[in-house]
Amino acid sequence: MIEDLWYKNTVIYSLDLETFMDSNGDGVGDFEGLTRRLDYLQSLGISTIWLSPFQPTPNHDNGYDISDYYGVDPRHGSSGDFVEFMQQARKRGIEVVMDLVVNHSSDQHPWFQHSRKDKNSQYRDWYVWSKKRPAGWKTGMVFPGVQKSTWTYDKDAREYYFHRFYPFQPDLNMHHPAVRTEIRRIMGYWLELGVAGFRVDAVPFIIETPPTRGNKNTKLNFEYLLEMREFLQWRRGDSILLGEANVLPDETLNYFGKDGEHIHMMFNFFVNQHLFYALATAEVAPLAAALRATKKLPPGAQWAQFLRNHDELDLGRLDEKQRDKVFARFGPELEMQLYHRGIRRRLAPMLGNQRQLELAYSVMFSLPGTPVIRYGDEIGMGDDLSLKEREAVRTPMQWTAEPQSGFSTCAKTVHPLITKGPYRYDQVNVEAQRRDPASLLSWTAHMIRLRKECPEIGWGDWKILPTGSPSVLAIRYDWRGNSLIVAHNFDEKAHEIRLKPEVEGGDKLLNLLVEDESRADTGGTHRIALEAYGYRWYRVGNLNHVLRQRKE
Repeated sequence: MIEDLWYKNTVIYSLDLETFMDSNGDGVGDFEGLTRRLDYLQSLGISTIWLSPFQPTPNHDNGYDISDYYGVDPRHGSSGDFVEFMQQARKRGIEVVMDLVVNHSSDQHPWFQHSRKDKNSQYRDWYVWSKKRPAGWKTGMVFPGVQKSTWTYDKDAREYYFHRFYPFQPDLNMHHPAVRTEIRRIMGYWLELGVAGFRVDAVPFIIETPPTRGNKNTKLNFEYLLEMREFLQWRRGDSILLGEANVLPDETLNYFGKDGEHIHMMFNFFVNQHLFYALATAEVAPLAAALRATKKLPPGAQWAQFLRNHDELDLGRLDEKQRDKVFARFGPELEMQLYHRGIRRRLAPMLGNQRQLELAYSVMFSLPGTPVIRYGDEIGMGDDLSLKEREAVRTPMQWTAEPQSGFSTCAKTVHPLITKGPYRYDQVNVEAQRRDPASLLSWTAHMIRLRKECPEIGWGDWKILPTGSPSVLAIRYDWRGNSLIVAHNFDEKAHEIRLKPEVEGGDKLLNLLVEDESRADTGGTHRIALEAYGYRWYRVGNLNHVLRQRKE
């Protein structure tokens, strides 16, 4: 069962094909380029790759406007290149998860073109139409401040069509049986080519009842998640669904399913936002509360824990005072903010120093669930705020100090490289950091190995331990008779904490990061000094005993 639930103890690496590695010199990343970099990902310790959309697209929204669900965009190579990439990933023991973007298609997709031009087409009801402009046409936008409406008039159809996202991304009518059948075909196609599952884009919008026929109030049809799950596991039993659903804790069980029968994993946006509040203020109580609020999970379910992704850092789940504090610390200028709710910066420029970067990643690796890393964050890549909206964090991967950073030989790349400031590619790149044992890249590779050696985090039960400090978070994990304790000081000042493991063998704590151990006093309390932004990973008891138990 442990091998079947492989996602419990993997490390996921999120990348956008077009900005990762260009093999043919056209300025756009491709599958051949990614295949050449698999050895790098393997050496880093990555065991799962999450691919952003790579299918044919007009590319008005970073590939999330798909015009053909069954192909590879010619910019990225051919279907043969994809199959070769899958074969090489499999040889290295790397699983591949791809984006499933079925809330909407591109307006250039043949389905939509048939739908808008012919009312009698079989595709007419594949989209959501209205003869009159609905009353709520200016509500429910995903991109407020940029997006103008959720209903747009189409001259050919002479009706309005619904779109949660941009006008060039019309919503598919998920209530239509033929649409659901087609989505099963899409999933089945890519499963046959070897993918291990799907990161499901915009889950709440996929399962909502479309606002048609005078129905102003949409409701969520969670049974569709069960339908997707059952099909997925009929085709490949150990494949997964990783859902994007930024919802409140009391809603999450509906997405996982009461008995874990819906999606396998979800990104923990709620904890992510409170983690950034802790990083901004050194107050850990709200983060501890967020962890407790998301603790209850059905069997087999798992959180995906992350710091940054390809979108803005969404702070919408924080209260106004908390949000203002995070903005003041990490996004004080208007050009750093986006959609009135988030920050469009990379992690390294936000935190500003490697000590706090290491703290943030150590926390993320140690949170209950599976860690997800965004490409480039392992070397501390920066952002380009001169680019519009979310493109600021989508610059090409910085491989070397050579022209075009080793990403491409083309003078013009798909997005501009970072050429100015402290995060420019000749200063921050993989080649330089691979030769430096003190680099962020070397540290990250070490932490990935450590995380994989601590399956208690992915599999075990956990408890937050009192520390006596409002700036230090300590968690104890228990699994199969073994215990692990991680402690993190979010403050820029040093703190001494008092820690009681409250578990057998807790009088001795073995430091997993350096050759050191802590011994409890006669009352069973450990006094541990944590430097500014300091962190500790402790194994409770004797390490040889732990290793022997695992072997058995």
